[in-house]
Amino acid sequence: MAPGQKPSTGQPAGPDTNERAYATMIASARALLPQLRERAARTEELRHLPPETEQDLHEAGLFRMLQPKRVGGAELDYVALIDCADLLGQADASVAWNLGNLASHHWMLGMFEPKAQDLVWGKDPDTLIASSFIFPAGRARKVEGGYRLHGSWSFSSGVASSEWNMLASIVSSDDEADGIEYRIFLLPKGDYRVLDTWNVAGLRGTGSCDVEVRDAFVAEHMTVAVGDLAGGRTPGSRVNPNPLYTLPVFSLFPYVLSGVALGNAQACLDDYVEVVRHRISTYNRAKLSDFQSTQVKIAEASAKIDAARRIMRSACVEAMEDARRGSIPDMAVKTRYRRDGAFSVNLCTDAVSMLFAASGARGLFTTGVLQRQFRDAHAINSHLAFNFDAAGTNYGRVALGLPSENLTL
Repeated sequence: MAPGQKPSTGQPAGPDTNERAYATMIASARALLPQLRERAARTEELRHLPPETEQDLHEAGLFRMLQPKRVGGAELDYVALIDCADLLGQADASVAWNLGNLASHHWMLGMFEPKAQDLVWGKDPDTLIASSFIFPAGRARKVEGGYRLHGSWSFSSGVASSEWNMLASIVSSDDEADGIEYRIFLLPKGDYRVLDTWNVAGLRGTGSCDVEVRDAFVAEHMTVAVGDLAGGRTPGSRVNPNPLYTLPVFSLFPYVLSGVALGNAQACLDDYVEVVRHRISTYNRAKLSDFQSTQVKIAEASAKIDAARRIMRSACVEAMEDARRGSIPDMAVKTRYRRDGAFSVNLCTDAVSMLFAASGARGLFTTGVLQRQFRDAHAINSHLAFNFDAAGTNYGRVALGLPSENLTL
């Protein structure tokens, strides 16, 4: 990709692709960029998305990009998460982060029991669903008709705007032979309490507050076992036969959010190129664009971003192609998806860090976007899904014939 050139967001591969709907969604996302850039400072100040931004995303249909068509969603291929977050991340990483999170929950709800889908979407198909997938944060026990859930979860992005929440928990059992079960619980807003804890350095506009649940009853049909989301038919397959709803959820989990890092890094590169084209050194009045070091940094940063984009998109396209064939990935493939998701985001973070350092004192001013891009890049990279030590270790274990340590795969 040439310096400053915008990334290509091609059509997802596959016989079921609705190319017109996909192109429309991409165009709708691109059309929002000017106003999202204009609101970015206010978004940070609010610590959550402005109401007008949420309304824009609703009207563009972006929250419903992976929602089943039977309830009015677009039911696009999984790679749409990458491409849309990539675009919106070029304006504001916080907006892209919340879009990826909240849109992915419509996809996941499509795998729940149909009764749960009808309860949520029957009331409002546009409703937003937050989440926190920190399994040790919750404790659940089986009771007649469902579960009792108790716990405190962090990082529930977009929770203030959501009417529902998907909360992960470990299910305890009196019978040790039953072992440990990981399960996801879908709760209405009245069953949990939101704590305003989101005072952070990066991704400030995501409103990723804490959530508390105190001994709430959750009906069986409002839960799903993680083992049912490992690839193949799910409880929701009876009403949502698209292979999209048979993808292995937690194997592909990094790609819900990795496009945010991509867009943020692309914007950082584009801004850097535009500035150094015209900037004169304050030391000797030389044009920065004539410096070989400047040219090399542009080449290295763009190569990392382009490589990251190819890695992210190819993983999503491959997963969809496998799902269409009815193929369930083995553990080697699943750990590769996690490895590549972390590695590609690390590439984006490296690119932003390099450009920030190359920008000198210019990057220190809070009136500029560079400092926000730097903070957001490192906030994105702090997510556990992008910890390469964790993802790489587990990949290496499986490659060596040892069992996976990630119990969600």
